[in-house]
Amino acid sequence: MASSRLISASVRAIGKRLTPQRAAVVLTPTAVNHVKVLMQEQPSMVGLRVGVKTRGCNGQSYTLEYASEKATDDEEVVQDGLKIFISRKALMHVIGTEMDYTEEQMSSGFVFNNPNIKGTCGCGESFNV
Repeated sequence: MASSRLISASVRAIGKRLTPQRAAVVLTPTAVNHVKVLMQEQPSMVGLRVGVKTRGCNGQSYTLEYASEKATDDEEVVQDGLKIFISRKALMHVIGTEMDYTEEQMSSGFVFNNPNIKGTCGCGESFNV
């Protein structure tokens, strides 16, 4: 019985595997809106830099600062037209983190929902991974 070829396939070696990537940090819509407000107040700045400092009773604490440029070792996340730069030191601590902004009666601020955290202090200011 004769067979006919309907579909052909070939194999090609590629140097880099193409895999979908998720951003190191994802901002909630509330955080995006608040960052946009902050950036309007600082028109000479191009984005926000997320970092970590060694402090607190549990080891690490998040830092946020305006960034006038991307540092050579920063990871850049662009979301909804905003640029968030993550310092090299902070990158391993924030991968997979959701950055939110909350407003309550007594306080307001950014909240980092990090699935990699092993422990936090009682006040919520420091963490360990």
